[in-house]
Amino acid sequence: MQEEREDIFFNVINRFVGFYSRDAARETRNDTDCEYPFVAMDTRQIFDQLGFVSSFLGLDRENPAAPLPRLLDVGCGIGNVLVIGEQFGFDVYGIEKDEYPFRVAAKLIGEERIAQADIWTYEGYGEYEVIYYYRPFSGRVQQLRFEKLIEDSMKTGAILIANHKNSEAIGQDSRFEKLSPSLPIWQKIRSV
Repeated sequence: MQEEREDIFFNVINRFVGFYSRDAARETRNDTDCEYPFVAMDTRQIFDQLGFVSSFLGLDRENPAAPLPRLLDVGCGIGNVLVIGEQFGFDVYGIEKDEYPFRVAAKLIGEERIAQADIWTYEGYGEYEVIYYYRPFSGRVQQLRFEKLIEDSMKTGAILIANHKNSEAIGQDSRFEKLSPSLPIWQKIRSV
C-alpha cells in the first residue's frame, strides 16, 4: 500500500512538472542547437539523490541545522528540484537564464532565491554546500567545459550532484570522492 501511494504521489508531481516542461520548451529562448530548454528529470531520481545527500549531511527536518546547507540548482528550470530540496532541509537557490522557466521558479521559490543568470558569467558557485545540475548543454564541447567550470569553482567540502555528465574524469580526479556507488554524487575533498 505504501509503494502504491508513493507511485500516485510521484505520478501527480511528474504530471505537473510535465505540464510546465511543455510550456517551457515551447517558450524557450535558449539556443536549442547547443542548450536544452527546461527538461525535467524524473522526480523519483531527484528524490533519491537529494535524500541521499540529506542523509549524508545528517539533516533532520524535525531539528534543522543552523545554518541550513545551501543548495544551488544550476539551470533550475521551473524550480521543481528546489521544492524537493526544501523538503529535505536545504536552503535552496537556483540560476536560470531562460525567461519562461525563470519566471515560474521565481514565483514558486521566491525572487530572492532565483537569479536570472548565465551559467558562464555566474560567479557564486563557491558559495554553496551542494550543487545540482541536469546536463544543461546538448553539445559535448560546451557540456565538458561546463562540468570543468563547476568542478573547479565549487568549494572544498561541497557536494556535486551531476546528472548526465559527459566526462568521467572526475573518477580519476584526486580532488573528488564518489559518495554513492549508484548515484552521480561526489564530494570535493581537496582543492588541489
